[in-house]
Amino acid sequence: MYLNVHSQYSLRYGTMSIPALVEEAIACGVTQLVLTDINNSTGIMEFMRECDEKGIKPIAGLEFRQDKQLLYLGIARNKEGMKELNDFLTEHNLEKKPLPDLAPGFKNAYVVYPYGHKNALKENEYLGIRFDQLNKLFKADLNEIRDRLVALQPVFIADKIEYRLHEYLRGIDLNVVLTEVNAGDKCAPTDMFLAPGQLEAKFSRYAFILDNTRNLMNRCVMDYPKGRINLNRRTFTGNKKNDRELLEKLAISGMEYRFGKNNKEAQRRVKHELKVIYELDFCAYFLITWDIIRYSSSQGYYHVGRGSGANSIVAYCLKITDVDPIELNLYFERFLNAQRTSPPDFDIDYSWDEREDVQDYIFKRYGSQHTALLGTMSTFKDRSIIREIGKVMGLPKSEIDGFTDQTRAAFNQNNEVFRKIVAIHERMCNMPNQRSIHAGGVLITEEPITYYTALDLPPKGMATVQWDMYEAEKIGFDKYDILSQRGIGHIKMAVKLVEENQQRKIDIHQVKTFMKDPAVNANLKAGNTKGCFYIESPAMMQLNRKLGCESYLVLVAASSIIRPGVASSGMMGEYIKRHHHPEDVQYLHPVMEEQLKETYGVMVYQEDVIKICIHFAGMDGTDADILRRGMSGKWRSEHEMNRIRASFFNGSQRLQRPAETAAEVWRQVSSFAGYSFSKAHSASFAVESYQSLYLKTYFPREFMVAVLNNYGGFYDRALYVQELQRSGGIIHLPCVNNSDAIVSINGVDVYLGFVGIHGLNETYIELIPEERRQNGLYLNLEDLIRRTGIGLEQAIILIRVGALRFTGKSKKELLWAIHLLLGAKVKPNPNAELFQLESKNYSLPLLVNTCLENAYHELELLGFPVSMTMFELLQTDYRGEIGANDLINHVGQTVRMVGLYVCEKTVHTRNNQKMWFGNFLDAEGNTFDTVHFPNRTPAYPFRGAGCYLILGKVVEEFGFASLEVLKFAKLPIVPNPVIS
Repeated sequence: MYLNVHSQYSLRYGTMSIPALVEEAIACGVTQLVLTDINNSTGIMEFMRECDEKGIKPIAGLEFRQDKQLLYLGIARNKEGMKELNDFLTEHNLEKKPLPDLAPGFKNAYVVYPYGHKNALKENEYLGIRFDQLNKLFKADLNEIRDRLVALQPVFIADKIEYRLHEYLRGIDLNVVLTEVNAGDKCAPTDMFLAPGQLEAKFSRYAFILDNTRNLMNRCVMDYPKGRINLNRRTFTGNKKNDRELLEKLAISGMEYRFGKNNKEAQRRVKHELKVIYELDFCAYFLITWDIIRYSSSQGYYHVGRGSGANSIVAYCLKITDVDPIELNLYFERFLNAQRTSPPDFDIDYSWDEREDVQDYIFKRYGSQHTALLGTMSTFKDRSIIREIGKVMGLPKSEIDGFTDQTRAAFNQNNEVFRKIVAIHERMCNMPNQRSIHAGGVLITEEPITYYTALDLPPKGMATVQWDMYEAEKIGFDKYDILSQRGIGHIKMAVKLVEENQQRKIDIHQVKTFMKDPAVNANLKAGNTKGCFYIESPAMMQLNRKLGCESYLVLVAASSIIRPGVASSGMMGEYIKRHHHPEDVQYLHPVMEEQLKETYGVMVYQEDVIKICIHFAGMDGTDADILRRGMSGKWRSEHEMNRIRASFFNGSQRLQRPAETAAEVWRQVSSFAGYSFSKAHSASFAVESYQSLYLKTYFPREFMVAVLNNYGGFYDRALYVQELQRSGGIIHLPCVNNSDAIVSINGVDVYLGFVGIHGLNETYIELIPEERRQNGLYLNLEDLIRRTGIGLEQAIILIRVGALRFTGKSKKELLWAIHLLLGAKVKPNPNAELFQLESKNYSLPLLVNTCLENAYHELELLGFPVSMTMFELLQTDYRGEIGANDLINHVGQTVRMVGLYVCEKTVHTRNNQKMWFGNFLDAEGNTFDTVHFPNRTPAYPFRGAGCYLILGKVVEEFGFASLEVLKFAKLPIVPNPVIS
């Protein structure tokens, strides 16, 4: 009898999850019900699965609302009816037009209007009446509507407690305090499943209404296939036989390109993989991915294929990836095998400014009805929602600030209001809050996708499904990951700049040559990798220096052992030690030596863990794959983890493994639940790292300009400018006659662009260089104003940053001039002047700008000084007792150093105390690292950007020296002369 049931997917309105909703329905004796979430079909497929599992009948529907007003319900008679409802909502979402007051003529769906609807009803339309509206039927003529009346008992909540939670959700949604949530803004306190027999009792005088309702529901059959089936596009060519033949042709041709015609191992592996791909029906998946790569390559786009797909030699031959699985001994079964519990996928990375065009090609190539971006669902888990709850409660801002201040955590625990807020937050923290868009997942379907979901139109402007990757997988969709990253943009632009600036063409795909280059490997070993994808962070530079990393294979391992899973298990340090002394390795068990000799008995990759689970503990491939998903963060079931643990120890006991050894092996295995990489993933990253490092080694200036122009990387913009200077680049401040919107390079001269100037309007960022290109250099300040129409405020920014220094006038003279030209707002004189007066020329005293004043302007407008260094701005000339490169010669000694803050990382100790790792530059621009232990550190040691005086003990690990901080203070800089 329940035609209007809502789950939590009626965002900030419904309170019950799908499983909870179904359980509540069963408890109330309900045997069939309609899920009608507000303006979305997010939960429909999950709802049908849950109902099928629990033995009640699911019916799919939608509630259509406009401006909080219920317009009508749509109830699907069948699968075609659900598509009609989804198509209707999709049309209005994608075209951004309001829903109409009257529903269209659905052929396979019923429409239920709220009681009071005045228009004539179509054959498939009904009037829904609530039990508290039945008095309106008294003495009414029901002849014309008798067969069209149905019971409307909305369900939003489970009980009175959830009603209060519902009120808080509505307050958050409307951004009002609880007392301002009006009756029309929320559901009724009775909008829940009623106890068995109650609904029938309320409609007892109008039993025909219940009969109408029951008959409507009985005619609805959700004829969707049960269980997970393959819903992806099934063929590439339109014919499976042709797909198979085309894939084989492409794979063999690519194999000859990659390996030549006589590589027996490559031939064997290609043949084996093709057989598995055919049997598991993945030909279309490979061919569609190949087609995407083919298009992007034709446009000159550079891509990186990574993830477990790099385990496939067929993918390598199709140029989907650039990782040689034979060289790295990668096994295909990690990517695709009959025992995988989840579909595999390729991760294809593009430059940030090229990905959207690739996605647009996919939509046009495979059709808008069959293509959509994947969605995501964010929850209220973020503790920032505590602030929102406080606002709904009407608390003053100062009190809310106190509740969100982590330093007051102990005090807040004793505050009754805070405890109430936390209790509310705990009830809503796992509830969905809003739909968004996945980082790069694309679905390409066989059937129109609106059989399974309505589509949204997020700001990105491409149709997006209303559920996430986990739901997609359960329904039967495999995603294509079309991602973007700045590292590819760095490489692409650097290659272009080298060709323009040095007239040299680079084949950036000759990676195997780069891997053998002594100069490239020397930079890798020395940690000279700032700006290089994945190997530029302080932690990664430190790891490579400790390893003495100077080869591709070691870098592949480093790319994985830096991950939290390996690091937290203590195996990162163990790996470094064994790497330097392989002759001393004592394997935990013969199986560890047999399976992990390449990594000295240390589990480094996801594949290693899978191999150990199978060979050491006798687990089957299915359980090993479940564990792999747990490691990759795609699974978080504690029950499932306990089952896997039992399977591991039972298998170990069955194979008579020593109990202590099994316990240690499991400790190492379970630590990987905090994420680790597949070997293929690490290998893909290492390929890109070598490409970046090759460019940095031989073309450092062009490379750093490319890094700056692609929104940097791990560090702030100032550090990359400093790297440019260290590489011989002559840095020039922005100039209206030389700069472009972005950073430009000509020989060794590098002009900062207008993009980096704080406060400069985007209009002028583009207009100033474009006008100069069209009509020549600017002659003076007046010429700039006349040709660009720039106003006073924006002109002042350009003057203060030094962009008009070509005029030969000081900033102060230019500021006088701009105020004379644009500062006075003279009212027009209606009386014509008898004589035209010449403009006055004022005689000004000598106005000069000091280097210090300029540095302060640059700090304000660029974020870093160019005219002076941060060290030159210090009030003291002291630069420390030693520099970064001399640290290794003072191990065990206590020294003083002066360092320019670069970045920090906060970690928690086993006692849940905070400690920090810092990264600094000395006066010569060399990097050094600091460690700040809790017992020697104030509550928060860092005081923002600037230079610090550091007293610490020099420590060394694997040849890498750093500073354990004893005392730490920020140094003052010379005051701003304008202010003082």
